[in-house]
Amino acid sequence: MARHERVRERPVTPQSDHVLARLTALHPKVIDLTLDRVARLLGALGHPERRLAPIVHVAGTNGKGSTVAMIRAGLEAQGAAVHVYTSPHLARFHERIRVAGALIDEDRLADLLGRCEAANDGAAITFFEITTAAAFLAFAETPADFVLLEVGLGGRLDATNVIDRPALTVITPVSFDHQQYLGETLAEIAFEKAGILKRGVRCVVGPQAAVAWDVIVAQAEVVGAPLIAEGQDWQVWEEHGRLFFQDMRGLLDLPRPNLIGAHQVVNAGAALAALRALGAGEAAGEAAVTQAVWPARMQRLRAGPLVEAAGAAELWLDGGHNPAAGQALAETLGRLPPRPLHLVVGMLRTKDIAGFLRPLASLAASVQGVSIPGETATLRAEETVAAASAAGIEAHAAADPAEAIRRIVTSSGDCRIVICGSLYLAGHILRENG
Repeated sequence: MARHERVRERPVTPQSDHVLARLTALHPKVIDLTLDRVARLLGALGHPERRLAPIVHVAGTNGKGSTVAMIRAGLEAQGAAVHVYTSPHLARFHERIRVAGALIDEDRLADLLGRCEAANDGAAITFFEITTAAAFLAFAETPADFVLLEVGLGGRLDATNVIDRPALTVITPVSFDHQQYLGETLAEIAFEKAGILKRGVRCVVGPQAAVAWDVIVAQAEVVGAPLIAEGQDWQVWEEHGRLFFQDMRGLLDLPRPNLIGAHQVVNAGAALAALRALGAGEAAGEAAVTQAVWPARMQRLRAGPLVEAAGAAELWLDGGHNPAAGQALAETLGRLPPRPLHLVVGMLRTKDIAGFLRPLASLAASVQGVSIPGETATLRAEETVAAASAAGIEAHAAADPAEAIRRIVTSSGDCRIVICGSLYLAGHILRENG
């Protein structure tokens, strides 16, 4: 080998990945809702959750992440330092923890996870609980003006709900998802979401089905939490390509949200109501709707091997994975300029694939079913094909998204392709295509 030729180095696995791998073995269940284990660990760490900047705690079924992204954009536009905790991540775990505006760096994350692992001392704890503790530790050790916490699952028994006194809570629209953990009825699910309500702490409530609204109101009365409710205290709507927000402080006339989809108007309303409750000015409101970034929510892919394979076809990515998300996706697609629509769908077997596909059946010319790489709980491509066929959509199985796209382009050429059905699939796509 010539001296000037470089030996190809093997990629180095980040230290945090090794710790995260060990942490997954500390509890046999991926999800086991209780506050006891995380409270014990936080006590061993000196209760970092009690030393945080003012907290905005966000629950709901759909729109949590987008709402958090808009609140963050608004607060940062007026110079605030903002910590953010969201889940799940798409490409790298570091996405979950944003410290004073920046994603947590590798050395800091590895150190925090190691400290949490040592404090836990081998006791049973879920992956989400111990990584939530690491986020609280990071936030407690770095000054900030606000902390934005997105609930992982439910609310009442979610690990983030160890916070006693947030500055504000938010409940985005409640719909069906995670029934195996939260209950089979909308009322049961709403009860779990309303578990983040705290005495004397105001709660911004987005539009709700009547049964969910009744539960949230009842729980607010029980704990003494004032509500700032859509349709009563604020309203939001789109008109002539602009977004309008009205509350007791007056009318905001703003650009339409840069996040695509009619549902983002609703999310923007909740974010604006939250910003107003926090005392933010009008400039924060405009930044919220024009500067928010939230990947895999009707995201146009513009670079990477899949984009190259798509050629002249539009390639989009959406991580929605329940019936309400399917409805929102259908409404968004219905507003785009007409183009033949083909879906590449991969979902987990714990999700309601029939409910997700139903609103899309009248729009999609075909579905290519794929399995989600590396996910043991994935629906097999053939199972997705069967569900799509039952919904009345022409469907075929593909070995992977690349094969699905090549097949679509060969038969349809200039069309619109949407990869959808799971945040886990979205993360796999985003690792190589942005």
